[in-house]
Amino acid sequence: MIAGIVGLLTVALFMLLYYHLPGLLAVIALLIYTAILFAIYRFLPITLTLPGIAGFILSIGLAVDANVLIFARLKEELRLGRSLPAAVENGFRHAWPSIRDSNASTFITSLILFGFGNSFGVSLIKGFALTLMIGVVVSLFTAIFVTRTLLRAVVETGGLNSPWWFGAERPKREPEVTA
Repeated sequence: MIAGIVGLLTVALFMLLYYHLPGLLAVIALLIYTAILFAIYRFLPITLTLPGIAGFILSIGLAVDANVLIFARLKEELRLGRSLPAAVENGFRHAWPSIRDSNASTFITSLILFGFGNSFGVSLIKGFALTLMIGVVVSLFTAIFVTRTLLRAVVETGGLNSPWWFGAERPKREPEVTA
């Protein structure tokens, strides 16, 4: 439990320091992710064994990874001089194929592990696979819908439109050529 809290705080600190405002939004989305996941575990009565906890922790990594991909693309778009609303939309659009592919491959692998979980006498694998599958689905939801909604809300307020707030420097400008 202590290791999980320390790990979560370390990730939150990194996200805040490196991505600034989007990092804060990612931390909020991660807390929403965790709340949704625990609600699902409570609703489905899933017993969290040690392998199940490992699947949960791995799925937290996937949730953070999706936000990192989105924010890296957002920073690139801002560095190219795009407006904040365009940078947010382009960031999500360009990050989506990577997020989709990594989550799909993890989900398929989890499905295979779940299917063969009892075949080799190691039923604990099913708990790991189940928590990882649920985590992948919830991670996709929070990365694509929750984080996007939070970013769009910030953009609509218009108060924090400096590239610094989004972890990017000022846009690169071509040097002027004088004759």
